[in-house]
Order: sequence, then structure tokens, then C-alpha cells
Amino acid sequence: MKAIINIALKQGVLDDQGKATHHALDTLGFENVVKDVRIGKQIIIELNSSNEEDAKVEVSKMCDKLLANTVIEDYQIKIVV
Repeated sequence: MKAIINIALKQGVLDDQGKATHHALDTLGFENVVKDVRIGKQIIIELNSSNEEDAKVEVSKMCDKLLANTVIEDYQIKIVV
């Protein structure tokens, strides 16, 4: 079983990478296509657990303790069996 964790800055937190990427896309001619850009990260963890609910609880603890800065970041967990 795998856990796929998507982490992104919370709304209202300035995303410097996203702004720079948006500017670069505008410069490349996509100014009328792209409204906004937010940059995040994805972490994939191979788990030993066979119980989906238990796995989600443990991965949530991992995010709270290490993987995400919960003051400025939100995360979503998807368990793939």
C-alpha cells in the first residue's frame, strides 16, 4: 500500500515560486492562458500497513510531525492499495 501526500502553501501565504513561474509563463506567451500558479510538493511513501484507515492515521501523524509545516502548508493524503 502507498500513501500519496500532496503539500501546498495555504491560501494567503505568498508563493514566491508560483509567482516566478507565473511570470515566466507570461513571458513565454501564456499571459492570457494562466490565471495563477501555486507550487507544491508530492511525497510518496510505501507502507507496511494493510489497514487503510490505520495507514491514513499514521501518515497524518508523519505530516504533522515532519513532512508538512502545518503553520503555512496544507496537505492531502491519498492511500492507494
